[in-house]
Amino acid sequence: MDDRFDRRELLLHLGDMLEALSCLTKAGRPDAPVARLAKEHDSLQEFGYLRALAPKMTVAEFSARVASAFFLWPKELLESKLNHKALASTVQHDLFDGNPDGWKAYVAHVQKKVKWYGLGLPELKRGVSAEPAHDAAEEASPVETTPSAEWDAPDEKKGWPWPQPGSTS
Repeated sequence: MDDRFDRRELLLHLGDMLEALSCLTKAGRPDAPVARLAKEHDSLQEFGYLRALAPKMTVAEFSARVASAFFLWPKELLESKLNHKALASTVQHDLFDGNPDGWKAYVAHVQKKVKWYGLGLPELKRGVSAEPAHDAAEEASPVETTPSAEWDAPDEKKGWPWPQPGSTS
């Protein structure tokens, strides 16, 4: 399966999230709700998905949650086989826990470019958590861990983004 365009779109989306976070931080209002700032500031108009966040989520909380939601993406996007569920489940859990309507709106936004994004995940329950983001290190990651014996093995680069031996690309 040739998924390089999906990888590209997800990488661009990650960049958009970081840009949105930067714009929110520059507003200098860490206690302000993100959804309200997204409506008020011209620099945030292009990030329509920010309005799908929980209405009370502050810039400070969003910052912590974005870091937790997207920290796996660079590594996952470089794996030879994409783990669709891992890419979406951290975002679902960390940014939209307790906000199923917001999650559906966000998924619809991402699916305009990446059709499979968010499919196959459990339904969110409304209002489950209003607490700040969890510490990702304390919970089991949706990504399979590499046994320590494999860590000492030489890195063998096969498949995307590394060309197959003998190929001209």
